[in-house]
Amino acid sequence: MSTPFPFTAVVGQDDLRLALLLNAVSPAVGGVLVRGEKGTAKSTAVRALSALMPTLDVVAGCRFSCAPGSPDPGCPDGPHEPGAFETRAARMVELPVGASEDRLVGALDIERALAEGVKAFEPGLLADAHRGILYVDEVNLLHDHLVDLLLDAAAMGASYVEREGVSVRHAARFLLVGTMNPEEGELRPQLLDRFGLTVEVAASREPDQRVEVVRRRLAYDDDPAAFAARWAEEEAAVRARIVAARELLPSVRLGDGALRQIAATCAAFEVDGMRADIVMARAATALAAWAGRTDVLAEDVRQAALLALPHRRRRNPFDAPGLDEDKLDETLEEFGGSDDDDPDPDPGPDGPGGGGGQPEPDDAPQGDGDTAALPEAGENGQPQPSGAGEQSAVRASEPFRTKVLSVPGIGEGAAGRRSRARTEHGRTTGARRPRGALTKLHLAATVQAAAPHQRARGRSGPGLVVRRDDLRQATREGREGNLVLFVVDASGSMAARQRMSAVKGAVLSLLLDAYQRRDKVGLVTFRGTDADVALPPTSSVDAAAARLETLPTGGRTPLAAGLLRAHDVLRVERLRDPARRPLVVVVTDGRATGGPEPVALAGRAARLFAADGVASVVVDCESGPVRLGLAGQLAGELGGMAVTLDELRADSIAGLVKDVQRRAA
Repeated sequence: MSTPFPFTAVVGQDDLRLALLLNAVSPAVGGVLVRGEKGTAKSTAVRALSALMPTLDVVAGCRFSCAPGSPDPGCPDGPHEPGAFETRAARMVELPVGASEDRLVGALDIERALAEGVKAFEPGLLADAHRGILYVDEVNLLHDHLVDLLLDAAAMGASYVEREGVSVRHAARFLLVGTMNPEEGELRPQLLDRFGLTVEVAASREPDQRVEVVRRRLAYDDDPAAFAARWAEEEAAVRARIVAARELLPSVRLGDGALRQIAATCAAFEVDGMRADIVMARAATALAAWAGRTDVLAEDVRQAALLALPHRRRRNPFDAPGLDEDKLDETLEEFGGSDDDDPDPDPGPDGPGGGGGQPEPDDAPQGDGDTAALPEAGENGQPQPSGAGEQSAVRASEPFRTKVLSVPGIGEGAAGRRSRARTEHGRTTGARRPRGALTKLHLAATVQAAAPHQRARGRSGPGLVVRRDDLRQATREGREGNLVLFVVDASGSMAARQRMSAVKGAVLSLLLDAYQRRDKVGLVTFRGTDADVALPPTSSVDAAAARLETLPTGGRTPLAAGLLRAHDVLRVERLRDPARRPLVVVVTDGRATGGPEPVALAGRAARLFAADGVASVVVDCESGPVRLGLAGQLAGELGGMAVTLDELRADSIAGLVKDVQRRAA
């Protein structure tokens, strides 16, 4: 077994280490979500924590790690008689991104269940993680239904497996830790809320600290065992402190004053629901126990807020995470000073963690529509010279709810919420022979396949004689996520300020819709003489929104170049993810200028998409009393449909009766 990097040797990352330690003291806090850029010791710190967890006494031979003193009465391996037990280290179980539902929750032997009435259950990762740590790297890339199962088990402390009327339940209490890089996409708000604490991590910008990180890592790589031995004393001290804090935790008093501060803080920051209040209360209690105190102070409430609230304040993926610490201090001061709480709380946190929030500086520029339109300054502070008619970026108008755009036909892509697809979850539409392991039994089809052979198989009792060849897999239809590729015209013909603001608002609305429907998104822009891939296909819609916000306009309209660049992006992405079907959204007024025969070139480029059967929509941005209808002609060449900005709105009368599927009519 490899030697993990010592937890106490991690340089910096105080908030991360504190959040992990609080959950080690009190798993009821609800786990930790670690958000941050790549290479910031997220995985290293989590794996190092497992070595600090106290050892466990477990019933000998129990696959579900039951405690000898209080075994789970519903344990599938039970009932357990008092007697033999064994002591072992707490497990750290890693859930791979590509894991199946059966691997996570366990699997029933359906064949034995039907033929013998026996609950033959093979435990999954949730059973392995009971009383230990369950670690999910890149949790934002995990399928939504797996995240739901994972968080339900964490909340209830038990896992349920039900297949065609046969059910198994077992205890599943664990410390849940997830890590993610926001550049690869966000978790849904309701899933974010299910993590007790969240921490934003970033690499230090201090040269001395970065030098120390490199020095320690190189020393560890040269001789892991010797490096760990040098930190053994510090590791033992932290392990002993965790044990002491766990023993002290039941004695910690959460007074009415601290509870009022918690409630007032959650109300002041307008977090949804009551989970934030409960998590803050548990985290503040764990902070007091970690500090060796039996009373919760205002400083504990403050630190708990910095860890428990930032991710609960996000209303959509474009909101920046963080907490206004000045507002937090004002709220704590206003509602503090009773029930023996510290009347003058120290704003500094206790323990190895620092402040976890992201302050919003008062002197940050708050540019409005006018200031945003000023030319960008060059290195000498003077406005930069622009290209032909080029203007700097303007702000997007307010986003709105868009009509549903979908890809025709039935796909087999990743689960999502946009287009019809054959999926593992959804309504049952038929049955087939299983390809590999059986995951969803079609009971009626299985019985129908086995029934004609009962006499030949010598059936004599009430049980049905079922063989492997009789089993039938249920085929289901649900929804998939697509690749929504935006091709945005940023030329001079789109440069009118009010018009471009409306166009950006429409694209922002479509991005928000893509986030809600679990799509990947990409952004291609064209202006001047060429087209650029502003954002390669990604699950991070907020990255696309950021690129859109800074998009300048001006110059000619190389429509053909934009379409050809988009076609290349789809070709490459098809090799990477062949099951994900694309939807191309071209945002333009349809004009094409620059070079020889620009209109003919654009038409030929558009017909490439039609030849490949790519679903497409043209958002017609043409305005004014006289309209040329060029966007409609482009939609015809693409084999798609055209909608105006007004028709794109879900509450538009015209938008209610149109859909991408009309292109097949």
